Amino acid sequence: MISNEALLKRFKEVFQEEAELICKSPGRINIIGEHTDYNEGFVLPTAIDKAIYVAIRKRDDQKLRLYAADFEQLFEVPLDLIAPTTLGWPNYILGVVQQIVDRKLEISGFDLYIDGDIPVGAGLSSSAAVECATGFGLNALFKLGLDRVEIAKMGQLAEHTYAGVKCGIMDQFASILSKEGHVIRLDCRDLNYTYVPLALGDYEIVLLNTNVKHALASSAYNDRRASCETAVALVQQMYPQVNSLRDVSHGMLEEMVKAVDTDAYTKAKFVVEENERLATACAALEAGDIEALGAQMFRAHQGLSQEYEVSCPELDFLVDQAKAFPEVLGARMMGGGFGGCTINIVKKGFAKELAELLAPEYQAQFNLQLTPIFVHTDHGSNLVYSR
Repeated sequence: MISNEALLKRFKEVFQEEAELICKSPGRINIIGEHTDYNEGFVLPTAIDKAIYVAIRKRDDQKLRLYAADFEQLFEVPLDLIAPTTLGWPNYILGVVQQIVDRKLEISGFDLYIDGDIPVGAGLSSSAAVECATGFGLNALFKLGLDRVEIAKMGQLAEHTYAGVKCGIMDQFASILSKEGHVIRLDCRDLNYTYVPLALGDYEIVLLNTNVKHALASSAYNDRRASCETAVALVQQMYPQVNSLRDVSHGMLEEMVKAVDTDAYTKAKFVVEENERLATACAALEAGDIEALGAQMFRAHQGLSQEYEVSCPELDFLVDQAKAFPEVLGARMMGGGFGGCTINIVKKGFAKELAELLAPEYQAQFNLQLTPIFVHTDHGSNLVYSR
């Protein structure tokens, strides 16, 4: 957590003016349901107690001044000249501003200072948190009247258009709409959602960070999405009522895709089965059967690694090793893939010991440190200071 006092002090040092408000938007975990969101499937995320913070003030002109604490960089651009930049980090802010402009909502220039304690590259959706913190903050500053769902949608479109990643809606939705102590069972087709208590009893969640950082915007992520779209197009030749993999059955894939495109078949089959796993996992969670929930997580990782092919040796090592401990009921890679964290359901009090037991062999095999991240659920975006 970063204190209001620290943020206000740094804002004043950078901009020589006082911030008008500070808001925060959290990172997220996802219990199960990976790569289903952009296929109109289901996900089961929640926010965590690590967040992105933005401090903002209005300007009297049309200039945007953005400062990123992590990079110690200042970026300036006139409001009417915003465009994607090769600098990278401003795109997640500018993309949200573009969405506001496209909706013909009235804003002026502003100064914005951004900081956070979400580990970057760990698969905890720091980029979505930036987008949601920006949207939530600008909505409050300029009294735009946007609701939380609309802000989440704007964040998703910002990532599509300015960051070049065709992400689903899950990350932004979880960042802005989560409820402490619950997961969100989100239908990514129509955005209907319900809150399900995350009651793990004698167990808790720990993340193990591989410290392998692969950019989500790599071609591999968009390639997976293209494979899914290929499968849908093939199925539509016989079943025109199909809109997405949400509508596709195992039989349809066998009939229309398997013989034509093996890769599209394998990727689509994973998504169909992942939606089924999520339904089973959600029922287990509601019944208090944490062991059954964990079993679905192990099965999900196998699919992510061998079928959807978004894992990596470091992630596979951690899940395989965790499976050997009776205190671990479930583990899988989490996020877009190619690095980041595993999410583990472990006996309370065992999380620190698990990390300490795995770290030496992980270091020996990959020459990397293993970093445990201890998290608790949290609520979505909120205003933490207003002058």
